[in-house]
Amino acid sequence: MNYGGYFEVATLKKEVDDLNLKMNSADFWQDQKEAQKIINQRNQKQTIITDIETLQKDINSNLELVNLLKEEVDEEIKQNVINDLERLTKEIDKLEIKLLLNQKYDKNDAVFEIHSGAGGTEANDWVAMLYRMYLRYFEHNDYQYEILGEIKGDEVGYKSVVILVKGLFAYGYLKYEHGVHRLVRISPFDSNAKRHTSFASVDVVPYFNEEIDLEINEKDLKIDVYKSSGAGGQSVNTTDSAVRITHLPSKIVVTCQNERSQIKNKEQALKILKNKLWTIEETKKEESLKAIRGDVIDINFGSQIRSYVMHPYSMVKDHRTNTEVTNVEKVLAGDINQFINDNLKRKD
Repeated sequence: MNYGGYFEVATLKKEVDDLNLKMNSADFWQDQKEAQKIINQRNQKQTIITDIETLQKDINSNLELVNLLKEEVDEEIKQNVINDLERLTKEIDKLEIKLLLNQKYDKNDAVFEIHSGAGGTEANDWVAMLYRMYLRYFEHNDYQYEILGEIKGDEVGYKSVVILVKGLFAYGYLKYEHGVHRLVRISPFDSNAKRHTSFASVDVVPYFNEEIDLEINEKDLKIDVYKSSGAGGQSVNTTDSAVRITHLPSKIVVTCQNERSQIKNKEQALKILKNKLWTIEETKKEESLKAIRGDVIDINFGSQIRSYVMHPYSMVKDHRTNTEVTNVEKVLAGDINQFINDNLKRKD
């Protein structure tokens, strides 16, 4: 049985064979970074081949059982086939998503930022809610993360947070979270219990682990230092070790406070700044800026990619795919896989 499309094993095997030839060449280890990339590519493709062949075997076994049921109905076998069909459908869906993660930077780690928008105190609290939601998503999906920076709100929540998310395909899975997220609820800060609308933006760029060959003019940088606070054990650190770097030509702002040393925080902030500038330059070359960072948009009405409505009804809706979920609390507890998967499947 030929499964074709995404599941064409012959093509993948040819790619693995080509990579194996490179790995067997005499000069393979001369460039260790490039060698490791090839090994990773080979292992990833081989894993997909194994997954496909296992699924094919399971599907064929079930087809044989279906043919037996045509001759003689056996309720126990019938129920086993039905149960296995549900499992196989989920496994195929997972595999399809993996195969869709084939863009240039999808395998990279990600720099993940949340910023408050229109709404003042409400918006800062909304950032805190999204912050918690995404941390739970990272934990549920076995991603490692570092809190690189937090700017707390004047009363509650956060004005912004910066997170380095580590794991295979972290950027690929998170890239469509980029955009404005809108919350509608009865405000816990309004004594009149009125409904409020708040906005926060999410920005996601790929993180390059290797050193980036990009020179930044010191004159283009505005560097501020301030007291560290927040996650990562920094709440007890009262020295001026946190660093905020503003790249004046592009207006990009990067913060880092997870290290106790101001020097190390500056180094990490500069690295992230280089990541952002490199990403922009790369996508300009490819004329595909939208594929990496999306459009520059206001954090305000009419620009949201997703709405989280808690009053007068309960619903989370993604405005790009029209995916709707009625259990808002479950989504805010980190259950956002359906939104991510539906966006990956979306044909732009």
